Order: sequence, then C-alpha cells, then structure tokens
Amino acid sequence: MSASLDSGLSPTPPTTRRQRLAELRGPATVPRPLDARALAALAANPGCRRRALLDGAGVDKSALAAKLGSPAPFGQSQFAIVRGNSFEAKVKADGGRELLRLIGVEEPGTVSVPDLAAAGPQGRVARTALALREATGAGTWTLLDHPLLALDVAGSPVYLEPDAVVVRPDGGWTVVEIKSFPMVDGAADASKVGAAARQAAVYVLALERVAALTEGARVAQSVLLVCPKDFSNVPTASVVDVRKQRSVTRRQLARLTRIDEIADALPEGTSFDVAERSAAELAVAVESVPHQFAPECLAACELAFHCRSRSRDAGAVETLGRSVRGELGGLPTIGAVLAASRGEEGDPRDPAVAALRRARALREEALAACGASSGRGTAACR
Repeated sequence: MSASLDSGLSPTPPTTRRQRLAELRGPATVPRPLDARALAALAANPGCRRRALLDGAGVDKSALAAKLGSPAPFGQSQFAIVRGNSFEAKVKADGGRELLRLIGVEEPGTVSVPDLAAAGPQGRVARTALALREATGAGTWTLLDHPLLALDVAGSPVYLEPDAVVVRPDGGWTVVEIKSFPMVDGAADASKVGAAARQAAVYVLALERVAALTEGARVAQSVLLVCPKDFSNVPTASVVDVRKQRSVTRRQLARLTRIDEIADALPEGTSFDVAERSAAELAVAVESVPHQFAPECLAACELAFHCRSRSRDAGAVETLGRSVRGELGGLPTIGAVLAASRGEEGDPRDPAVAALRRARALREEALAACGASSGRGTAACR
C-alpha cells in the first residue's frame, strides 16, 4: 500500500508484513477492517498482544470465538440499524443545513458537500484530504459526509470513517458523532456518552494528521454529539470535550507493541484461519499469543469470554479487576495470594504480602472473638 502526504499514513509497511498477516488470517479470508470503536477498545487495553495481533491481521474475532465455543453476544438488531440510518439521514438533510443549525448557524449561506467517492480506501483517504484542504482554502461552510481518515496503529494502517466533519469558514474542523440513543432533558446516558467520546477522540487524532499538512487548518478538541431529543426523532446536539480521551488514546496507542514483534514471536505454522483450522488448532494458536484480560473486556472484545475462561482456569488475579491486580503487585494468581496470606509464600517485606497477612490475622481474630461470644466456635461466625 502506498502512502502520501495526503493519506496521513506513515511510510509504506513492507510487503512481507502484509504476507505474514494474510497467512495468519488465512490467505482466502477477507480482512476484517478496524473501526474507531474497536480502536478505542484496543487503546483501553494496550497490554493485550492477542487483540493487537488479531485486529491488525483482520481476523474475524466473532467467528473465532464461536468456533472456540465462547461466542460473544455483540451486534445491533436490524431495527436499531434502520432507525440509526433514518435518524442520520434526517440530521444531514437539506445539504447539511439542519446539522449546521444544531451547531448554531441559522443562515450559513452556501454549504458545500463535496463528493468523496474514490477507488479503494487509499483513494478515499486521499480524496478526503484534498476536500479538507480545498474547503479550508475556500473559507465557506463545508460538510464532509462520511469522510475516510487513516491512522497508523502498531505499525499497520487503520481506516476510520466518522459520521461527518464540518469545516468552518475560519478553517476549524469539527467531528460530528451521530448516535441513536436519546438525550433526555438535555442529558444522555453517561456511559454511552463516554463511549462516544472515546470513539470520537480516535477520529480527532486521525484528523490532526491531515490538519498538520494543511495550511490554516485546526481541529477542534470538542466534538458535536447529535442524538434524538427525548424519545422523539427530532435531533438535538451537545458539545463534548474530548481532550482527555484524545490524550489517553494517543498515549495508549503509542504503547502498543508493534505487530511485527508479536508475529515474529509466534511458533512456526501458527494460523487463525477459522475456515481451515479445527477448534483445537485454533485454541492452540490463540493461546500462543499473550493476553491481558480484564472484566472491562466483556463489553468491548469478542474473545473476552474465551479469555475469561482461560484466566479463571489459571487462577489469574486479572479476573478480579485491574485495581485488584495493581494492589497485589507481584502475586500473579489467586492461589499465590492465598498462600502469601497464610505465610507460606511471598516476601514479608513486600507491602502487598504484609497487608494480606495482616488482613488474615484480623479476620482470624474477629472470628475467634465471634466464636467466643457465641459459645459455638468460629465455624458459626463464618
């Protein structure tokens, strides 16, 4: 894949990488593209090499999880998809004038809606960059409907498609996120708004790459979130500051191990070809890639149920959550934690070990006191 200044990508990845990833995915398998939602989830768990490799290779993790016997209940209903598309069309009606009214521009004058069609993703990325440059130079209101942006992640290109980007006459670029969840009395569900902000932050990062090569352009650090008002189909909007999400996402993406390094560490003949490999072979292949499970993965990764099962089998502390894992320091398993609390393992100078032993002593003391007061022994107090 070639790269240019217009594309916003780093220099072209070597052909050998593309061949290697195709072999891992299955030569006859069409790669599954990453979207901003998946990229935000990946950035939230940068230590998971398994997800980084599978996403980078374009493996269909839903199909992989199903063949491994741990399918994930992800996906929207057809009704929700149709409703979302209908709402988005309403927001962008009248050549984008309705959307600009939500921004606060009642009489925008002429609104330009450039054609962004081009051959292939690289062509669309270049066409989007050209349209952004032309709109910035023209100094008029411009609406880019489903532009295509590019971002380099762990050494591989990722193509991203925001709902819209509005270019202001002063050269400001604003990302627009259109969601079908309601905004009741001016406020929407906080968890859904947070997820939308993390997704939009990825678009902002990708847009900044193009803005860096466009004179007079500047990317807004807040995005316009458009949702149905109350429980109607009437659009309303809210400005969401994504500076924190952008900074966190940029830092986390920078921490991702390059896909080349992960792939080079795999055993010879490793493949995630769902169509050609058996469930047993796929299980071995998946386990050959280190993972980092956390309960939050259940809401963001198709392989989370498989990883949770394996983590539970291994007694990994990660199944209890990242905060617990951080508190327990160098104790990797629940068995090691219990042994340390009993004084059988662990360095007594380790603060985590000392705290565990102190907690166990207090528990035994409380149980003894309870048993003495009841006259029935400590078992009755458990």
